[in-house]
Amino acid sequence: MDIMYKGGRPMSETNFYAASHFDISRERKENTSMPSRHYHNGYEIFYLVSGDISYFIEDKSYQVVGGALLIINENEIHKLVNSSKESFERITLLFQEEFLEDMFPYNDSFHVLSSFSSGKNFMPLNGQEQSMIEKLFDKMIAEFTKQPPGYEYYLKTLLFELLIFIHRKTATLPAAEHHGNNPMNRKIFEIVDYLNQHYHEAQTIQSISSRFYISSSYFCKMFRENTGFTFTEYLNNVRIKEARQLLTGSTLKVADIAEKVGFESMTHFGRIFKEITGFSPLKYRQANKPDLD
Repeated sequence: MDIMYKGGRPMSETNFYAASHFDISRERKENTSMPSRHYHNGYEIFYLVSGDISYFIEDKSYQVVGGALLIINENEIHKLVNSSKESFERITLLFQEEFLEDMFPYNDSFHVLSSFSSGKNFMPLNGQEQSMIEKLFDKMIAEFTKQPPGYEYYLKTLLFELLIFIHRKTATLPAAEHHGNNPMNRKIFEIVDYLNQHYHEAQTIQSISSRFYISSSYFCKMFRENTGFTFTEYLNNVRIKEARQLLTGSTLKVADIAEKVGFESMTHFGRIFKEITGFSPLKYRQANKPDLD
């Protein structure tokens, strides 16, 4: 266990881990197995599939909800905190720069890893971006796990595609900012926890504002500032993520799934589902049948 010194000031004990050339994993868990503070000599991309957590990178804190991406530079100290104790699902990708060097040489005009030093660690993604990113991660995990012929070259291609997306996304983000652990942050994340557990019930801005004793206008403003999503965007994303799992992991009828995840009409469900995933529910089910091999 090391003691890090930053700017001449001693910091609390922090673990160092040597990064693999490339590693990716997807897990649903309640607790993280990593120590509370750590760093490594590689680049990390963290994607929260579902749930809500707090994430600390150097001196910045982020309240992260499902559908958001974090990028962590080499040797940046970071830790994950799951104060709600509810399960969350995450994808973690860790790689070293050398993994890409032989296939994608860099030049002075464009360095695909420059996003990691921009200070913009946190990026909420809209529904279509989430769908695209999750498909990329799924392909990476399949290649990394099964290791078919040429898998390493395909992994590099997929990773480079992801890094270009991140580079372009970072350029559109406002100046880096983060939020402290004030009472309003905690209230918003009480609301997020509630929505994660009760997404299948009828939920409106007015009903949530009333339940949590906060004005509707202030609630909308603070929810967006703390999560990166509007209330409706977040609720729809949670519902559609659950619907996607039911479409591929059950034989329930589409109408039953729509009702089960909280949509009052098939028309509304179908429109939102296609808006977020790019597919109709039936086409999504057909395109994502489980691999029985």
